Amino acid sequence: MLEFQLHSLPDLQFKKAIKKPMAIQCCQIDEPFKVHTKEGIMNGKKGDWLMVGVKGELYVCNQDIFQMTYDLIDEMV
Repeated sequence: MLEFQLHSLPDLQFKKAIKKPMAIQCCQIDEPFKVHTKEGIMNGKKGDWLMVGVKGELYVCNQDIFQMTYDLIDEMV
């Protein structure tokens, strides 16, 4: 079984990919919160985002990651 370590890039032939532009639903939460997911409970901090994935799953996105990864659009759901 292959095993990969955190922060240790294996010697493999990596390709580059760009995430498909797909609109999702999200809401910034102004207090600490918990989300029940298939993987267990995720904890969000004040300012983190509650996200709805492409299959309707809920998850938490850290505010810093959100700013690097997402642009808000002007359309409300």
